[in-house]
Amino acid sequence: MDLKPKIPIYGHLWVYASKFPPNWDAYPDLETVFADMSYAGLDGVELMESILRHEDAVSKLKDYKNKYNIAVSGSSYGVGMNLWDAGQHQKIADDLALVIPRLAEVGGKTFGVSVGKADQKKSEAELDAQAKTLKVLMSICEDHGIVANLHNHTYEIENDLHDLKGTLARIPDLKLGPDINWLIRGGVDPVTFIKTYGKQIVYVHLRDQYDHGEWTEYLGQGNTDFEGIANALRAQGFEGQAAIELAFPNDFSPTIPLKESWKLSRKFVKKTFGW
Repeated sequence: MDLKPKIPIYGHLWVYASKFPPNWDAYPDLETVFADMSYAGLDGVELMESILRHEDAVSKLKDYKNKYNIAVSGSSYGVGMNLWDAGQHQKIADDLALVIPRLAEVGGKTFGVSVGKADQKKSEAELDAQAKTLKVLMSICEDHGIVANLHNHTYEIENDLHDLKGTLARIPDLKLGPDINWLIRGGVDPVTFIKTYGKQIVYVHLRDQYDHGEWTEYLGQGNTDFEGIANALRAQGFEGQAAIELAFPNDFSPTIPLKESWKLSRKFVKKTFGW
């Protein structure tokens, strides 16, 4: 009998949202998102919060879930939001009160939070304000059966993890949802990070890059040490969830349809991670 935990594999919709600056709202392509990820055999779609602000988001998401037989796994959060800015606290709290219940209504269970970049290393007061907003967010998520996790870009882990350590000093039990590629780009070895924080990791984002740093078209083309990462997660007894997040360089022309990139990435995760 296979007693290994089932690790769901989702797709984060950034590659679609990246075509819609400056708000990065993939709502016009939402049905394509569901169709592509369903075709690729993914377990669910990870949204961005911009989707959930649309008045008819819940009805559309329910329709697409049923039509394509694929779940809404959760959402990332933080575009244009600075959780460290005390002046934005009420604005963010009001926004969370809108998007989190909608996410719960469509079955979402995860909420990956980016705290926002400052122009300099955040002060103690800014880290205090950031923690205050995160606690509000965590409370709303808990009320709706959603697991909040801290999703990093580079700024949380630069300067010897100044931002991340400042947050964890204030909220020691905060769950983590690291983006493996942003760890690498921020100068942090993913394997070391997993060994250090593995017991708090409930979610991982997977993306690949070449030696020169350019993102690949699908997972498995680049030089990311996914085998080492898989072994490190296994050693930590990881039983969380994972998302493939594709991202293309500016002016990149895909060589294959996007749905095929998802499918190849999904196959690579199965082969390399056993998920």
